[in-house]
Amino acid sequence: MLVHGVMSSSFIWLPVIPYLEDRWDVIAVDLMGCGDSDRLQGADLSIRAHAARLHEFVNAIGLNRFHLVGHDVGGGISQIFAVRHPERLHSLTLVNTVAYDFWPVQPIIAVRTPFLRQLAMATLDIGMLRLIVRRALHHKDRLTPELFARFHREVSARGSRRSFLRFTRSLDNAHLLEISVDLRRLSVPTLVIRGEQDVYLSVEISRRLNREIPGSRLVTVGEAGHFIQIDQPEQLADHLIQHLSEASSG
Repeated sequence: MLVHGVMSSSFIWLPVIPYLEDRWDVIAVDLMGCGDSDRLQGADLSIRAHAARLHEFVNAIGLNRFHLVGHDVGGGISQIFAVRHPERLHSLTLVNTVAYDFWPVQPIIAVRTPFLRQLAMATLDIGMLRLIVRRALHHKDRLTPELFARFHREVSARGSRRSFLRFTRSLDNAHLLEISVDLRRLSVPTLVIRGEQDVYLSVEISRRLNREIPGSRLVTVGEAGHFIQIDQPEQLADHLIQHLSEASSG
């Protein structure tokens, strides 16, 4: 189960899925308000609510135990799911994830402040969005027109802008601070992966998760920014294959 973060949807995993689908049935979800999922007025888009919906989803499709992989805010959702329902997981992988109180980060802080949010959304033209996404990539040349169009759809396309704002407005690091003690008791095999060039999330997030989650392992991928799935899909897949295989046989 692959869970994306803010400003993206399941498309972010497309470069990685081909390396995994021969070994596992792969599900890349679109969180509510993102991708092709519903954009329900008034729905709770906090990470706590997303984690609860993920639990409802796996129950609805009859998925008993599975490997959970979360990126960015999807990593925060995955942490909440893991401490609430550890019996459902073979393994947990956190990729360039949020955690504790080290987030939200720019540019999310800007869009959560009313005046700056209006200014940001009024000026979030192709140039500004391109700059934000390019900063998240180490290999700038991988921002193809097709990939950029997918990012643009998430924040600027008709029906998406309001959901994007509601999603960012709902981000609350208190929902991860409240499970910090639970993480220290987590028994799920856990891998923490960090792109060495991630400019949006502090390296201390990954280091602290590695220190505090029992038996967890931390790997760093060079020449990879925040969107490690785009920068280094094969390396990311290699780490996932090793971790998921070990957890399955353990």
